[in-house]
Amino acid sequence: MKITLLRRFVALTSEDLHFPRAAKVLGIPLASLYTSIDKLEAEVGQPLFRRNKAGWALTPAGKLLLIEAKQQIAHAPAPADEPVASVGGKAKASKGKGRAPVVKGEPKPFKKRQGR
Repeated sequence: MKITLLRRFVALTSEDLHFPRAAKVLGIPLASLYTSIDKLEAEVGQPLFRRNKAGWALTPAGKLLLIEAKQQIAHAPAPADEPVASVGGKAKASKGKGRAPVVKGEPKPFKKRQGR
């Protein structure tokens, strides 16, 4: 099992099984959280949650996975920091060949004289 999926599962259980709040804490889209849980359920082969009148609840398989996930996360190395994007402006598109340098006393290149 991927450690990222386990971290998302543990974050979800620590947020009182509230999917939108857990996604916000993790900083991921809600659809990604649902997909992660679906992948975990497919690996385990059993549903991890069940819906009841009070909201969501962990199944017995979910409770066992939660214990195992916390142990694996505790023994896993710390996640690497994400690289910081360099700060800079947006590159400007070139407009054709560009202009020739202006030389004093010379007419502008490729400039036609205005006729009357």
